[in-house]
Amino acid sequence: MGEAEIPLGLDRESSVSLAAQLANQLRSAILRGILKPEHTLPATRRLASELGISRGVVVRAFEQLSGEGFLESNGAGGTKVAVRPDIQNSSSAKRRTGKAKTAPELIDLTPGRPSGAPFKGREWRNAWKKALSEEGTTHLPPALGTALLREAVAEHLALSRGLAVDPEDVIITGGTSDALHLVVAMLRSRRGSPRILVEDPGYPTAWRVMSAAGALLQTVPVDENGVRSTQLAALEDTPDAILITPSHQYPLGGRMAVQERLGLLKWADQRGVLVLEDDYDSEFRHSRMPLPAVASLPTNAEVVILGTFSKNLSPWLRCGYLVVRGDAGQRLKASREALDTPVAGVLQQALAHYIQGGGLSRHTARARREYAHRRALLIERLGSREDLELGALDGGLHAVIRFQQPEAATVAAQALQQGVRVVTLAGYYADRPPGNGLVIGYGAVSDLQLAQALKVIADLLDEAH
Repeated sequence: MGEAEIPLGLDRESSVSLAAQLANQLRSAILRGILKPEHTLPATRRLASELGISRGVVVRAFEQLSGEGFLESNGAGGTKVAVRPDIQNSSSAKRRTGKAKTAPELIDLTPGRPSGAPFKGREWRNAWKKALSEEGTTHLPPALGTALLREAVAEHLALSRGLAVDPEDVIITGGTSDALHLVVAMLRSRRGSPRILVEDPGYPTAWRVMSAAGALLQTVPVDENGVRSTQLAALEDTPDAILITPSHQYPLGGRMAVQERLGLLKWADQRGVLVLEDDYDSEFRHSRMPLPAVASLPTNAEVVILGTFSKNLSPWLRCGYLVVRGDAGQRLKASREALDTPVAGVLQQALAHYIQGGGLSRHTARARREYAHRRALLIERLGSREDLELGALDGGLHAVIRFQQPEAATVAAQALQQGVRVVTLAGYYADRPPGNGLVIGYGAVSDLQLAQALKVIADLLDEAH
């Protein structure tokens, strides 16, 4: 179908914002079937000119409806009405397919899944075209990563985290799992099976990867603010390394105070412990400014930053980085050169062009607005309930819902029967009694899907009481 034409009128005297009015009218037109699937909406500049409003108002309305699942941006192809399985336009659907849909689509709230929007944009496609047109495709990519991507990562960290990083200190990895495997391989080359201290609750995938690579794991019980320096000072045995998530404790969602970061660094320096700082989703802060990275604080301790593009772009890329310095950095580089890179050179070049062209920063800004809106929706639907506690809301792509009764595993099983997949908080605990609750990922779903899923969860909690 071609470009849609729809009469729109905005009331400048209304207490409702112009963006909200425009979004409401477009949403109503879609629900009534006036705007149909695959209709293309007018360009934002043209629509703004016709309505006599700023382009920013139109952009905010489009972003709102995209987050709800009503619209889909196709880059140069324009913004189109999305195909919506939950909108009952059954007569035309039956004519096209010959039968009606019988099963609802699964709403997957598994945490760690971001919006997949960047791969649909023109900037991403252009970055790939540029990478494919370059020479040198008959050579193996450098073991530490292509120079262009290492430079792009350093620039990205300067803008997003305020870190002064030399590109020579960057190692490109196949994501966090590959980075952890590399760290364990480096430590094993010196000390046999290294002992690594991890947070409990924490990141089960990291535990599995490091154990499989030959590390011996030791857990330390933490709350949402992470490990405390007093706990470290009380340890009888000194580990070889410690893995922390100071900017957004995973999964509980708090952040380590500056004084605790300094205490950790003092302990690590005195004991010769390698600090592994997992900075997995620091770009997405919703209510408080991020604290400086542990690696940026004054210390003689060796700190390695683990970063990934899985949370701000997609796990499908399997690409991340390490920022390394000092003796540990040299040993990590030697280990990577011995093992070679697992990341395709063309992917590295495309990602570098995407970052340096501003595509990553623009996508992150859009995604941050989407996630903030879904966070607000979650608070609106569940925040006033006295039978549960919401957590991990300062940033990131997930929230934690804790409650006394019923058993979270029962709620998860019943929710799955109703088409909603959630994971239990208990799965993030290792050696201590687990908390009862759910971990809700809201990065990859639309606002409407999230609202439907939250209603299912709320109804199940109501039935249990």
